[in-house]
Amino acid sequence: MTLTFHVRPANVNDVDAMLKLVRDLATYEKEPESARATPALFRENIFEKKYAHTLLAFDGTPEAPGIALGMALYFFNFSTWTGKPGLFLEDLYVSPHARNQGIGKALFAELGKIAQEKDCARLDWSVLKWNTPSIAFYENKLEAKGMEEWMGMRLEEQGIENLQKLVVHAA
Repeated sequence: MTLTFHVRPANVNDVDAMLKLVRDLATYEKEPESARATPALFRENIFEKKYAHTLLAFDGTPEAPGIALGMALYFFNFSTWTGKPGLFLEDLYVSPHARNQGIGKALFAELGKIAQEKDCARLDWSVLKWNTPSIAFYENKLEAKGMEEWMGMRLEEQGIENLQKLVVHAA
């Protein structure tokens, strides 16, 4: 059965649908306890401060939308090497029952359009090493290349706070 769907930018009224997809993604990635975002945090940081942007895929048509089936949450970064912005895809998720229907391709196509409109030199994202279905999709369908020479690094809240201990005060 072919699924009818459409993709559009999220708006503040979509926060609950976005959070459901985020929780579903966290469960899929075997870390449901790590999904601590709240509606208030999404409203403030995505829709008021605009730190990130979200595309949502809904079943049905734009005139008669149904439930959210997938999402792509992204933000812009900057490459000192190219002198241009880049688009970083933080999360891409499609509900299991809606996979293999073209939703992931449609979300990536829309991301590509946005990246071109913003003159981005790159579109980057990370994928868990065990997520072989997604890796196969990225490599075979998108022709994406793995970044074998790079290792992701992270500081969480306490680590960020600890950076203040590195400050050397000039006399």
